[in-house]
Amino acid sequence: MYQTNTWDQVDQYISECLIPHDAVLEQVLAANQKAGLPPHDVSPNQGKLLNIFAQMQGARRVLEIGTLGGYSTIWLGRALPKDGKIVTLEANPVHVKVARSNISLAQLDRLVELREGDALEQLAQMKEERVNPFDLIFIDADKPNNPFYLDWALRFSHPGTVIIGDNVIREGEVIQAYSTDPRVQGVRKFYDMLAEESRITATAIQTVGSKGYDGFVIGIVKGKR
Repeated sequence: MYQTNTWDQVDQYISECLIPHDAVLEQVLAANQKAGLPPHDVSPNQGKLLNIFAQMQGARRVLEIGTLGGYSTIWLGRALPKDGKIVTLEANPVHVKVARSNISLAQLDRLVELREGDALEQLAQMKEERVNPFDLIFIDADKPNNPFYLDWALRFSHPGTVIIGDNVIREGEVIQAYSTDPRVQGVRKFYDMLAEESRITATAIQTVGSKGYDGFVIGIVKGKR
């Protein structure tokens, strides 16, 4: 059985081969660590995967639910055209402060709208503001609320919108139907919604690497009811 140090080494190999040295992104991760943010950023190869997904989609408008320190925000923002926009939501004021600084360091201020506050409240406010649909939506926030985030993602989508949900394997705990972990139950309800929802077709991929054993969901919106 492969050990996690092998996963780490393979991730490092992939990054060294395929992801050029990036001083800005390294400074971003260092700033996050210095500020005491939890180490929940995507890995460099996962960040580049998000960037590639956005490019493949030809995304001009991106919604990110869960900013943390802005590392994934920067990867997504770099995939957008000059007139593109990413709206990212973050509840923690400390995280917001760090993310704003990191986004400025990456010179993406003009593309990024960072909204501070509870994500569900922000999403409801965006509905009142009649915010336009998004081409790609990345869900990476508190897992108990994943079903609600998916519901909002569908509201802010159009046919062809790509929806990605992170951390949906949880070291394999997702198969534990009677888990008392609200994060596991939130992810399971997320899967149930995807299975029952006629507007989206989706699959999930298991991953291993420096972030452990986890995975992501990716789906594409087919159309509105």
